[in-house]
Amino acid sequence: MDLGFGLPVAGAWATPEALLAVARQAEALGYRAVWTFQRLLYPTAPREEYYGAPGAWPAAFASVMDPLAVLAFVAAGTRTIRLGVSVLVMPLYQPVVLAKQLATLDVLSGGRLDVGLGLGWSSDEWEASGAPTARRGARAEEFLRCLKAVWTEDPVEFAGEFYRVPRASVAPRPVQRPHPPLLLGGYHPSVLRRAATLCDGYTGGNIPLAGLTATVARVRAAAAAAGRDPARFPIVCRGSFNLTPEPLEADRRALSGSVAQIRDDLARYAAAGVTQTFLEPNFQPGGAVLERVLAQMEALAPR
Repeated sequence: MDLGFGLPVAGAWATPEALLAVARQAEALGYRAVWTFQRLLYPTAPREEYYGAPGAWPAAFASVMDPLAVLAFVAAGTRTIRLGVSVLVMPLYQPVVLAKQLATLDVLSGGRLDVGLGLGWSSDEWEASGAPTARRGARAEEFLRCLKAVWTEDPVEFAGEFYRVPRASVAPRPVQRPHPPLLLGGYHPSVLRRAATLCDGYTGGNIPLAGLTATVARVRAAAAAAGRDPARFPIVCRGSFNLTPEPLEADRRALSGSVAQIRDDLARYAAAGVTQTFLEPNFQPGGAVLERVLAQMEALAPR
């Protein structure tokens, strides 16, 4: 299993200096990729629950950098490490506009981009961006088809129910052919079907170890049903972690505890079939601190 690392994009530690420090150390230590995520706003009176806690969004969401701007900045300061986002919220974009942004980023990075996409979950963000809420699944499917058409057809002409692109040439094209890897996030069976039929892999959030095997089995079953090789279908997971000086008790949360305990958890992620886990520092208790995170990166670096 590959090991990635989250960039400092949320909260007080998200600075240009911290971004370069984390990205360059991740590259030097052999991490596979660095990752961002997207939050558009922080509602003062949110209308939906966040993982079962009414109105309680993580404090880190109060200030989050734009993920594509961050990756463009980091691309200029690194050479080999891959650059990922998990996930961009599709309803916030028009596919041809996003296709242009992502192709440009793939060119600027020399073909190092991994793109996670999802529907999102915040009605506040949908409202603020003017995103339609009806038939989101159908829109997502057409969005993916249009995005790929812009990248792979020259000239492109797309006429769907929701999106249209008049006959035109859209350049530059991505460096990666036919396009940067697309990973789809979500848990509904229809999402897994779209991941297998329209995308190149799957990306999940902080999936508990207890449910990981079942989630991987569902993703692989969807890949097999679509005629894909389940063993070669990428599955990328975010792993919020909390490294402690001493081991924690047996009832600890996964990826919390000593170096040995976290490495044991990562081995269990790999055994379950996850192809990459990226360690996410942005939600650490008390807030992430750059010097501490750099030390944690070194302690947990790929062997």
